[in-house]
Amino acid sequence: MTFQMPIEPTTAPCFDEMNGDGGATRAVYSRIAEWLENSPPGLLDSRRQQAEMLFRRIGITFAVYGDKEAAERLIPFDIVPRLLGHDEWRRLEAGLIQRVKALNMFLTDVYGAQEIIRAGLVPGDLLFRNPAYRPEMQGRRVPHDIWTHIAGIDVIRVDDRDFYVLEDNCRTPSGVSYMLENREMMIRLAPDLFADHRVLPVENYPDALLASLRSVAPPHCPAEPNIVVLTPGQYNSAYYEHSFLADKLGVELVEGRDLVVRDDVVFMRTTEGLKRVDVIYRRVDDDFIDPLAFRPDSALGAAGLMGAYLAGNVTLANAVGAGVADDKAIYTYMPEIIRFYLGEEPKLKNVATWRCREPEALKYVLDHLSELVVKEVNGSGGYGMLVGPHSSKAEIETFRQKLKAAPEGFIAQPTLSLSTCPTSFPEGVAPRHVDLRPFVLSGADGVRIVPGGLTRVALKEGSLVVNSSQGGGTKDTWVLETDAATH
Repeated sequence: MTFQMPIEPTTAPCFDEMNGDGGATRAVYSRIAEWLENSPPGLLDSRRQQAEMLFRRIGITFAVYGDKEAAERLIPFDIVPRLLGHDEWRRLEAGLIQRVKALNMFLTDVYGAQEIIRAGLVPGDLLFRNPAYRPEMQGRRVPHDIWTHIAGIDVIRVDDRDFYVLEDNCRTPSGVSYMLENREMMIRLAPDLFADHRVLPVENYPDALLASLRSVAPPHCPAEPNIVVLTPGQYNSAYYEHSFLADKLGVELVEGRDLVVRDDVVFMRTTEGLKRVDVIYRRVDDDFIDPLAFRPDSALGAAGLMGAYLAGNVTLANAVGAGVADDKAIYTYMPEIIRFYLGEEPKLKNVATWRCREPEALKYVLDHLSELVVKEVNGSGGYGMLVGPHSSKAEIETFRQKLKAAPEGFIAQPTLSLSTCPTSFPEGVAPRHVDLRPFVLSGADGVRIVPGGLTRVALKEGSLVVNSSQGGGTKDTWVLETDAATH
């Protein structure tokens, strides 16, 4: 594939998940529509204020780097839930399982026999020049060939059936704490509405994560491996989540200074002496986990950790080097990757993408910048991207120069009409664009997905950027036992 026309026209009508294409309310949203119609004036605004107060009291914040005026922020929470019917979820779930299986097989191959490169399906230079590629892992086998134990797959929908994958997060995906806290908030603030729906639970996510982590422990481990969560520390933007997950898992939250490596074995310092560590759910990037192996100026990891890992004495989740599958240029090859390793057609669609490293695609992108979304292949958090229809001429010209200078660092996509969901504001309820990040857990004993995920919502009218760092909010995601609401 060298060049593609958009699979979705930029002027496509927007699909509303409650009202479909403008007709009658969809069955799955029938009770939500009644609830919104019958709620007295000010109720939703009051509930939103209560949610903000409770989140602030709990301490659910995230850091915004470089923002001196508001270094700690709350992610706005919307009281109107986002609903998926049973069949919708089953289709999405099957596609997620397929995709993550293929990603793990791809990573095993990339660091192993490299058959997909030899077959000419993925260019070798795209992998070996990728900053997330770790030559230290070449020829290494990770336990059970699982590289991305926790994956966050960002999906959108543009109609009543199809889900599209926007990107794959295979390194250290965040946001699961908000998925869990949002559910608790909805049960507290709208108990009657929740009781009117048969909502599948997400509260078992910590149990599923713990089971997955236990299943990938090194072979020397006893029946109960010692698991820890490794955090960069309290100044990290996701520190609340690290602390939250350690607490829910019932394991220790540690920083690099709490770990010591002796004879290629990792220990944790405790008041009772050193205690061996078998599995590390790490929220520290590759570059910082071991100053002896990567950045020598890192104070976030533990000296010798990489040696213990390569010796097979500790499991790191996610695996070192898994980030190569995060690359947005690699994303464009996912249909071929799924066919190559699984011999199946992709169950979830990719968004049509122009790889700017290819001259013909670059020419098209430069000629149509005002119509496209342009992203850095290694970008995240909504940074380093251009949304052409919503950008000024000056911003477009700045990106034009970036593309000409380093086209291999960018991909471009059509401006899809993301679906919308009803969202509450002080002045009333209005549709806003949403995406969804389900969390896929891979262990030696299989793949686990709790029904739902983190719905992110673009709170600005017309905006397609849902990232919290760019002003987006979140919703609770309800997957129903049936395809319609029940009274």
